[in-house]
Amino acid sequence: MTTDVSPGASGGVRTLLRIEGFALFAAALLLYAHSGASWKLFLALILVPDLSFAFYLFGPRAGAVAYNTMHSTVGAFTLALLSQSGISIAGLGSASALFPVALIWFAHIGFDRALGYGLKYSSGFWDTHLSAIGRAQRQTA
Repeated sequence: MTTDVSPGASGGVRTLLRIEGFALFAAALLLYAHSGASWKLFLALILVPDLSFAFYLFGPRAGAVAYNTMHSTVGAFTLALLSQSGISIAGLGSASALFPVALIWFAHIGFDRALGYGLKYSSGFWDTHLSAIGRAQRQTA
């Protein structure tokens, strides 16, 4: 069953959301630089959230759920809060070691949003909360 999907944000609202994405990206990079964490770690993990694309092999609904899970700030905030809890995690040592990972996750999300890649609707990869992207954008233009 397909449903009509709104085209997402447009005009000044879309621009504001993209600026917010860039601000998130810039803040995460600044905090990461001050964290003293390795830039090799940053490069190794910056694209990890995009592995969620693989779930589109199981259909647009599964793909959207996986993509949105990895591209929502809720997960990154949860990881950042956990990292500040002071608890120890079996096999990983102190949770504080996870803070740079949370910052990388925020940077990824911010960069994607700045480029106009939003959270996905289950109607397909091209339908996002920021607007249609790629092929769908060209078809509506």
